[in-house]
Amino acid sequence: MSAARAVLSLLVAALAAGCAATHKHDATKPMDRNAMWQKSLSRAPMAATAAFDAHGRLWLASVENGHVLLRHSNDLGNTYTAPVRVNPDPERVAADGENRPKLAFGKHGEVYVSWTQSLETPFAGHVRFAASRDGGTTFSLPITVNDDHAAISHRFDSLVVDGAGRVHLLWLDKRDKEKSGEAYTGIALYHAVSDDDGKSFGPNRKLADHTCECCRIAIARDTDGVPVALWRHVFDRNTRDHALLRLDGISAVVRASRDDWRVDGCPHHGPALSIGPDGVYHLAWFTGAPGRAGLYYRRSLDHGRNFDTPMQFGNPEAQPGRPQVLSLGQRVTLAWKEFDGTASLVRTMVSRDGGVSWSAPVTLARSAGASDHPQLLADRGRVFLGWQSASEGFRLVEVAP
Repeated sequence: MSAARAVLSLLVAALAAGCAATHKHDATKPMDRNAMWQKSLSRAPMAATAAFDAHGRLWLASVENGHVLLRHSNDLGNTYTAPVRVNPDPERVAADGENRPKLAFGKHGEVYVSWTQSLETPFAGHVRFAASRDGGTTFSLPITVNDDHAAISHRFDSLVVDGAGRVHLLWLDKRDKEKSGEAYTGIALYHAVSDDDGKSFGPNRKLADHTCECCRIAIARDTDGVPVALWRHVFDRNTRDHALLRLDGISAVVRASRDDWRVDGCPHHGPALSIGPDGVYHLAWFTGAPGRAGLYYRRSLDHGRNFDTPMQFGNPEAQPGRPQVLSLGQRVTLAWKEFDGTASLVRTMVSRDGGVSWSAPVTLARSAGASDHPQLLADRGRVFLGWQSASEGFRLVEVAP
Protein backbone atom coordinates (compact mmCIF):
# COMPACT_ATOMS: atom_id res chain seq x y z
CA MET A 1 0.00 0.00 0.00
CA SER A 2 1.35 3.46 -0.95
CA ALA A 3 1.77 6.21 1.63
CA ALA A 4 -1.10 8.25 0.19
CA ARG A 5 -3.41 5.24 0.11
CA ALA A 6 -2.46 4.43 3.70
CA VAL A 7 -3.30 7.99 4.76
CA LEU A 8 -6.68 7.74 3.01
CA SER A 9 -7.45 4.48 4.81
CA LEU A 10 -6.56 6.03 8.15
CA LEU A 11 -8.75 9.08 7.45
CA VAL A 12 -11.71 6.88 6.52
CA ALA A 13 -11.26 4.77 9.65
CA ALA A 14 -11.00 7.87 11.84
CA LEU A 15 -14.15 9.44 10.39
CA ALA A 16 -16.12 6.24 10.82
CA ALA A 17 -14.86 5.67 14.33
CA GLY A 18 -15.61 9.25 15.32
CA CYS A 19 -19.12 9.09 13.95
CA ALA A 20 -19.74 5.72 15.55
CA ALA A 21 -18.81 7.27 18.87
CA THR A 22 -21.11 10.17 18.10
CA HIS A 23 -24.16 8.04 17.43
CA LYS A 24 -23.80 5.30 20.02
CA HIS A 25 -25.39 5.89 23.40
CA ASP A 26 -22.49 5.88 25.86
CA ALA A 27 -23.66 7.18 29.21
CA THR A 28 -20.19 6.68 30.68
CA LYS A 29 -18.70 9.52 28.57
CA PRO A 30 -21.19 12.41 28.54
CA MET A 31 -18.50 15.05 28.97
CA ASP A 32 -16.57 13.75 25.95
CA ARG A 33 -19.67 14.08 23.78
CA ASN A 34 -20.45 17.52 25.15
CA ALA A 35 -16.89 18.72 24.62
CA MET A 36 -16.86 17.39 21.07
CA TRP A 37 -20.17 19.09 20.30
CA GLN A 38 -19.22 22.42 21.85
CA LYS A 39 -15.95 22.40 19.92
CA SER A 40 -17.83 21.87 16.66
CA LEU A 41 -20.25 24.70 17.48
CA SER A 42 -17.41 27.10 18.22
CA ARG A 43 -15.74 26.69 14.83
CA ALA A 44 -16.09 29.59 12.43
CA PRO A 45 -18.50 28.62 9.64
CA MET A 46 -16.76 27.72 6.40
CA ALA A 47 -19.61 26.40 4.26
CA ALA A 48 -21.36 28.65 1.75
CA THR A 49 -24.05 27.62 -0.73
CA ALA A 50 -24.38 29.10 -4.21
CA ALA A 51 -27.14 28.74 -6.82
CA PHE A 52 -28.28 30.47 -10.00
CA ASP A 53 -31.93 31.42 -10.41
CA ALA A 54 -33.85 31.33 -13.70
CA HIS A 55 -32.75 34.90 -14.54
CA GLY A 56 -29.03 34.22 -14.19
CA ARG A 57 -28.60 35.85 -10.79
CA LEU A 58 -26.02 34.16 -8.61
CA TRP A 59 -27.25 33.74 -5.01
CA LEU A 60 -24.90 33.04 -2.11
CA ALA A 61 -25.96 31.89 1.37
CA SER A 62 -23.44 32.02 4.20
CA VAL A 63 -23.52 32.05 7.99
CA GLU A 64 -22.21 34.74 10.31
CA ASN A 65 -22.87 35.43 14.00
CA GLY A 66 -25.85 33.07 14.11
CA HIS A 67 -27.55 34.45 11.00
CA VAL A 68 -28.03 32.97 7.56
CA LEU A 69 -26.99 35.77 5.21
CA LEU A 70 -28.19 35.91 1.62
CA ARG A 71 -26.86 38.12 -1.17
CA HIS A 72 -26.93 37.97 -4.93
CA SER A 73 -24.83 39.03 -7.88
CA ASN A 74 -25.84 40.12 -11.36
CA ASP A 75 -22.30 39.90 -12.77
CA LEU A 76 -21.13 36.36 -11.97
CA GLY A 77 -19.85 37.18 -8.52
CA ASN A 78 -17.80 40.28 -9.30
CA THR A 79 -20.09 42.39 -7.11
CA TYR A 80 -22.86 41.48 -4.67
CA THR A 81 -25.83 43.16 -3.06
CA ALA A 82 -25.72 43.94 0.64
CA PRO A 83 -26.40 40.77 2.67
CA VAL A 84 -29.93 40.18 3.98
CA ARG A 85 -30.55 38.36 7.26
CA VAL A 86 -32.80 35.37 6.64
CA ASN A 87 -33.35 34.67 10.35
CA PRO A 88 -33.84 37.89 12.36
CA ASP A 89 -32.84 36.35 15.70
CA PRO A 90 -29.46 34.64 15.99
CA GLU A 91 -29.38 30.87 16.40
CA ARG A 92 -26.78 28.17 16.03
CA VAL A 93 -26.76 27.43 12.32
CA ALA A 94 -24.93 24.33 11.09
CA ALA A 95 -22.47 25.34 8.37
CA ASP A 96 -19.90 22.61 7.94
CA GLY A 97 -19.15 20.45 4.94
CA GLU A 98 -22.03 17.99 4.96
CA ASN A 99 -24.53 20.31 6.63
CA ARG A 100 -25.14 23.81 5.28
CA PRO A 101 -27.98 26.20 4.33
CA LYS A 102 -29.84 25.24 1.14
CA LEU A 103 -31.39 27.41 -1.60
CA ALA A 104 -34.28 26.86 -4.00
CA PHE A 105 -36.46 29.09 -6.15
CA GLY A 106 -40.23 29.10 -6.73
CA LYS A 107 -42.14 29.38 -9.98
CA HIS A 108 -42.97 33.05 -9.35
CA GLY A 109 -39.58 34.26 -8.13
CA GLU A 110 -39.83 33.08 -4.53
CA VAL A 111 -36.52 32.46 -2.76
CA TYR A 112 -36.55 29.55 -0.31
CA VAL A 113 -33.88 28.88 2.31
CA SER A 114 -33.58 25.93 4.69
CA TRP A 115 -30.96 25.16 7.31
CA THR A 116 -30.26 23.05 10.38
CA GLN A 117 -30.46 24.74 13.75
CA SER A 118 -27.98 23.11 16.13
CA LEU A 119 -29.23 22.62 19.69
CA GLU A 120 -27.42 22.59 23.01
CA THR A 121 -27.85 18.82 23.29
CA PRO A 122 -24.96 17.11 21.48
CA PHE A 123 -25.69 16.24 17.84
CA ALA A 124 -29.27 17.48 18.05
CA GLY A 125 -30.95 19.90 15.70
CA HIS A 126 -34.11 21.17 14.02
CA VAL A 127 -34.87 21.75 10.34
CA ARG A 128 -35.66 25.43 9.73
CA PHE A 129 -37.18 27.20 6.75
CA ALA A 130 -37.94 30.74 5.56
CA ALA A 131 -39.25 32.21 2.30
CA SER A 132 -38.95 35.50 0.45
CA ARG A 133 -41.68 36.66 -1.92
CA ASP A 134 -40.09 39.98 -2.85
CA GLY A 135 -36.90 38.87 -4.57
CA GLY A 136 -34.85 38.21 -1.45
CA THR A 137 -35.40 41.65 0.12
CA THR A 138 -37.30 40.34 3.15
CA PHE A 139 -38.06 36.89 4.55
CA SER A 140 -40.91 35.30 6.44
CA LEU A 141 -40.27 34.39 10.06
CA PRO A 142 -38.46 31.05 10.18
CA ILE A 143 -40.48 27.94 10.99
CA THR A 144 -39.38 24.55 12.30
CA VAL A 145 -40.43 21.88 9.81
CA ASN A 146 -39.85 18.72 11.87
CA ASP A 147 -43.01 18.10 13.90
CA ASP A 148 -41.10 16.04 16.47
CA HIS A 149 -39.48 18.69 18.66
CA ALA A 150 -37.40 16.45 20.95
CA ALA A 151 -33.78 17.49 21.43
CA ILE A 152 -32.49 14.81 19.07
CA SER A 153 -31.09 14.80 15.54
CA HIS A 154 -33.30 16.28 12.83
CA ARG A 155 -30.47 17.41 10.56
CA PHE A 156 -28.82 17.33 7.12
CA ASP A 157 -31.76 18.91 5.31
CA SER A 158 -32.16 18.98 1.53
CA LEU A 159 -34.50 21.33 -0.34
CA VAL A 160 -36.10 21.18 -3.78
CA VAL A 161 -39.10 22.62 -5.64
CA ASP A 162 -40.98 20.13 -7.82
CA GLY A 163 -42.48 20.72 -11.24
CA ALA A 164 -45.79 21.87 -9.74
CA GLY A 165 -44.10 24.45 -7.50
CA ARG A 166 -44.43 22.45 -4.28
CA VAL A 167 -41.57 22.81 -1.80
CA HIS A 168 -40.03 19.56 -0.56
CA LEU A 169 -37.76 19.21 2.48
CA LEU A 170 -35.94 15.99 3.34
CA TRP A 171 -33.76 15.36 6.35
CA LEU A 172 -32.21 12.67 8.56
CA ASP A 173 -34.26 12.05 11.71
CA LYS A 174 -33.52 10.12 14.91
CA ARG A 175 -37.04 9.84 16.38
CA ASP A 176 -37.48 6.19 15.41
CA LYS A 177 -34.12 5.19 16.82
CA GLU A 178 -35.04 6.89 20.10
CA LYS A 179 -38.15 4.72 20.30
CA SER A 180 -36.44 1.48 19.25
CA GLY A 181 -33.10 1.82 21.02
CA GLU A 182 -29.80 0.25 19.99
CA ALA A 183 -31.53 -2.44 17.91
CA TYR A 184 -32.33 0.27 15.33
CA THR A 185 -29.34 0.74 13.02
CA GLY A 186 -28.70 4.26 11.74
CA ILE A 187 -31.56 6.76 11.70
CA ALA A 188 -34.37 7.54 9.18
CA LEU A 189 -35.13 9.69 6.15
CA TYR A 190 -38.09 12.05 6.63
CA HIS A 191 -40.00 14.29 4.24
CA ALA A 192 -42.42 17.22 4.39
CA VAL A 193 -44.13 19.14 1.58
CA SER A 194 -45.52 22.67 1.28
CA ASP A 195 -48.21 23.30 -1.34
CA ASP A 196 -48.73 26.97 -0.40
CA ASP A 197 -45.40 28.48 -1.51
CA GLY A 198 -43.65 27.71 1.75
CA LYS A 199 -46.18 29.32 4.11
CA SER A 200 -46.72 25.98 5.87
CA PHE A 201 -45.72 22.33 5.57
CA GLY A 202 -47.77 19.18 5.77
CA PRO A 203 -47.11 16.40 8.27
CA ASN A 204 -43.74 14.70 8.42
CA ARG A 205 -43.62 11.40 6.55
CA LYS A 206 -40.96 8.73 6.90
CA LEU A 207 -39.50 7.62 3.57
CA ALA A 208 -36.95 5.04 4.75
CA ASP A 209 -35.59 3.42 7.89
CA HIS A 210 -31.88 2.80 8.52
CA THR A 211 -30.10 5.63 6.77
CA CYS A 212 -26.54 6.60 7.58
CA GLU A 213 -26.51 9.20 10.35
CA CYS A 214 -24.67 12.18 8.93
CA CYS A 215 -24.05 12.02 5.19
CA ARG A 216 -25.73 14.66 3.06
CA ILE A 217 -28.83 13.79 1.04
CA ALA A 218 -28.50 14.45 -2.69
CA ILE A 219 -31.68 15.56 -4.45
CA ALA A 220 -32.58 16.41 -8.05
CA ARG A 221 -35.73 16.92 -10.12
CA ASP A 222 -36.64 14.40 -12.80
CA THR A 223 -37.92 15.46 -16.22
CA ASP A 224 -41.53 14.93 -15.07
CA GLY A 225 -40.97 17.32 -12.14
CA VAL A 226 -40.75 14.56 -9.51
CA PRO A 227 -37.90 14.93 -6.96
CA VAL A 228 -35.44 12.06 -6.66
CA ALA A 229 -33.31 11.48 -3.54
CA LEU A 230 -30.00 9.65 -3.17
CA TRP A 231 -28.48 8.94 0.23
CA ARG A 232 -26.05 6.68 2.06
CA HIS A 233 -28.06 3.81 3.48
CA VAL A 234 -27.40 0.97 5.92
CA PHE A 235 -27.99 -2.36 4.17
CA ASP A 236 -27.90 -5.74 5.89
CA ARG A 237 -26.22 -5.42 9.30
CA ASN A 238 -23.89 -2.49 8.65
CA THR A 239 -23.12 -2.08 4.94
CA ARG A 240 -22.97 1.64 4.10
CA ASP A 241 -23.79 1.91 0.40
CA HIS A 242 -26.39 4.11 -1.35
CA ALA A 243 -30.14 4.07 -1.91
CA LEU A 244 -32.31 6.01 -4.36
CA LEU A 245 -36.01 6.91 -4.31
CA ARG A 246 -38.34 8.78 -6.67
CA LEU A 247 -40.74 10.82 -4.52
CA ASP A 248 -43.81 10.01 -6.61
CA GLY A 249 -45.57 8.11 -3.83
CA ILE A 250 -45.44 4.76 -5.64
CA SER A 251 -41.76 4.02 -6.29
CA ALA A 252 -39.78 1.78 -3.96
CA VAL A 253 -36.32 2.39 -2.54
CA VAL A 254 -33.65 0.84 -4.78
CA ARG A 255 -30.02 0.10 -4.05
CA ALA A 256 -27.85 2.39 -6.16
CA SER A 257 -24.33 1.21 -5.22
CA ARG A 258 -22.95 -2.18 -4.23
CA ASP A 259 -19.51 -1.53 -2.80
CA ASP A 260 -20.24 -3.62 0.32
CA TRP A 261 -18.54 -1.06 2.55
CA ARG A 262 -19.00 -2.42 6.05
CA VAL A 263 -18.12 0.21 8.62
CA ASP A 264 -19.43 0.76 12.14
CA GLY A 265 -20.21 4.45 11.85
CA CYS A 266 -21.14 7.17 9.39
CA PRO A 267 -18.26 8.36 7.17
CA HIS A 268 -19.55 11.95 6.75
CA HIS A 269 -19.32 11.62 2.97
CA GLY A 270 -22.57 11.99 1.08
CA PRO A 271 -23.29 11.31 -2.62
CA ALA A 272 -24.17 13.54 -5.57
CA LEU A 273 -27.02 13.27 -8.10
CA SER A 274 -27.91 15.13 -11.29
CA ILE A 275 -30.68 14.52 -13.81
CA GLY A 276 -30.30 16.15 -17.20
CA PRO A 277 -33.03 17.16 -19.67
CA ASP A 278 -32.68 13.71 -21.27
CA GLY A 279 -33.81 12.03 -18.03
CA VAL A 280 -30.55 10.16 -17.44
CA TYR A 281 -29.61 9.84 -13.75
CA HIS A 282 -25.95 10.61 -12.99
CA LEU A 283 -24.59 9.48 -9.60
CA ALA A 284 -21.23 10.08 -7.92
CA TRP A 285 -20.06 8.90 -4.51
CA PHE A 286 -17.18 7.93 -2.23
CA THR A 287 -16.57 4.51 -0.75
CA GLY A 288 -13.94 3.26 1.64
CA ALA A 289 -14.57 -0.41 0.84
CA PRO A 290 -11.34 -2.44 1.11
CA GLY A 291 -9.70 -2.91 -2.24
CA ARG A 292 -11.86 -0.32 -4.01
CA ALA A 293 -11.67 2.84 -1.88
CA GLY A 294 -12.19 6.04 -3.85
CA LEU A 295 -14.69 7.89 -6.03
CA TYR A 296 -17.19 6.33 -8.43
CA TYR A 297 -19.63 7.45 -11.11
CA ARG A 298 -22.51 5.60 -12.75
CA ARG A 299 -25.69 6.25 -14.75
CA SER A 300 -29.24 5.03 -14.95
CA LEU A 301 -30.97 5.28 -18.32
CA ASP A 302 -34.38 4.15 -17.03
CA HIS A 303 -35.13 6.46 -14.08
CA GLY A 304 -33.32 4.43 -11.45
CA ARG A 305 -34.52 0.94 -12.24
CA ASN A 306 -31.15 -0.22 -13.57
CA PHE A 307 -27.62 1.18 -13.43
CA ASP A 308 -24.55 0.78 -15.61
CA THR A 309 -21.14 -0.38 -14.38
CA PRO A 310 -19.50 2.11 -11.97
CA MET A 311 -16.48 4.04 -13.24
CA GLN A 312 -13.74 4.98 -10.78
CA PHE A 313 -12.32 8.49 -11.10
CA GLY A 314 -9.84 10.70 -9.26
CA ASN A 315 -6.24 9.96 -8.35
CA PRO A 316 -6.28 7.21 -5.70
CA GLU A 317 -2.88 8.42 -4.48
CA ALA A 318 -4.23 11.92 -3.71
CA GLN A 319 -7.08 11.23 -1.26
CA PRO A 320 -9.93 12.01 -3.70
CA GLY A 321 -13.22 13.00 -2.10
CA ARG A 322 -16.32 15.24 -2.06
CA PRO A 323 -17.62 14.40 -5.55
CA GLN A 324 -20.11 16.55 -7.44
CA VAL A 325 -21.87 15.82 -10.73
CA LEU A 326 -23.89 18.06 -13.06
CA SER A 327 -25.69 17.05 -16.25
CA LEU A 328 -26.93 19.36 -19.00
CA GLY A 329 -27.78 16.36 -21.17
CA GLN A 330 -24.90 15.29 -23.40
CA ARG A 331 -22.54 17.53 -21.41
CA VAL A 332 -21.82 16.06 -17.96
CA THR A 333 -19.28 17.44 -15.48
CA LEU A 334 -17.62 15.80 -12.49
CA ALA A 335 -15.78 17.76 -9.78
CA TRP A 336 -13.99 16.59 -6.66
CA LYS A 337 -11.22 17.45 -4.19
CA GLU A 338 -7.74 16.01 -3.99
CA PHE A 339 -4.70 16.73 -1.82
CA ASP A 340 -1.26 17.01 -3.43
CA GLY A 341 0.72 16.95 -0.16
CA THR A 342 0.67 20.72 0.42
CA ALA A 343 -2.67 22.02 -0.89
CA SER A 344 -6.25 21.03 -1.65
CA LEU A 345 -7.16 20.94 -5.34
CA VAL A 346 -10.50 20.93 -7.11
CA ARG A 347 -10.33 18.74 -10.21
CA THR A 348 -12.90 18.39 -12.99
CA MET A 349 -13.64 16.08 -15.92
CA VAL A 350 -16.15 16.64 -18.71
CA SER A 351 -18.10 14.20 -20.86
CA ARG A 352 -19.58 15.38 -24.15
CA ASP A 353 -21.51 12.20 -24.88
CA GLY A 354 -23.73 11.87 -21.84
CA GLY A 355 -21.23 10.14 -19.56
CA VAL A 356 -19.92 7.49 -21.95
CA SER A 357 -16.39 8.91 -22.32
CA TRP A 358 -14.50 11.57 -20.40
CA SER A 359 -11.82 14.21 -20.84
CA ALA A 360 -8.59 14.09 -18.86
CA PRO A 361 -8.84 15.66 -15.38
CA VAL A 362 -7.85 19.31 -15.00
CA THR A 363 -7.21 21.39 -11.88
CA LEU A 364 -9.51 24.43 -11.64
CA ALA A 365 -8.69 25.71 -8.15
CA ARG A 366 -6.12 25.28 -5.41
CA SER A 367 -5.86 26.34 -1.76
CA ALA A 368 -3.15 25.66 0.81
CA GLY A 369 -5.48 26.55 3.71
CA ALA A 370 -8.87 25.45 4.92
CA SER A 371 -11.53 25.07 2.23
CA ASP A 372 -15.10 23.99 1.69
CA HIS A 373 -16.46 21.24 -0.53
CA PRO A 374 -16.76 22.10 -4.24
CA GLN A 375 -20.11 22.85 -5.89
CA LEU A 376 -21.17 22.65 -9.54
CA LEU A 377 -23.64 25.27 -10.77
CA ALA A 378 -25.49 25.63 -14.07
CA ASP A 379 -26.62 28.86 -15.68
CA ARG A 380 -28.35 28.74 -19.05
CA GLY A 381 -26.00 26.25 -20.67
CA ARG A 382 -22.85 27.26 -18.82
CA VAL A 383 -21.23 25.28 -15.99
CA PHE A 384 -19.38 26.85 -13.07
CA LEU A 385 -17.37 25.63 -10.11
CA GLY A 386 -18.17 27.35 -6.82
CA TRP A 387 -15.61 27.00 -4.03
CA GLN A 388 -15.05 28.71 -0.70
CA SER A 389 -11.64 28.87 0.96
CA ALA A 390 -10.42 30.62 4.10
CA SER A 391 -7.80 32.61 2.22
CA GLU A 392 -9.80 33.70 -0.85
CA GLY A 393 -13.45 33.53 0.17
CA PHE A 394 -15.98 32.39 -2.40
CA ARG A 395 -14.85 32.11 -6.00
CA LEU A 396 -16.69 31.21 -9.18
CA VAL A 397 -14.77 29.56 -12.03
CA GLU A 398 -16.31 28.59 -15.37
CA VAL A 399 -15.72 24.98 -16.45
CA ALA A 400 -14.66 24.82 -20.08
CA PRO A 401 -17.14 22.91 -22.26
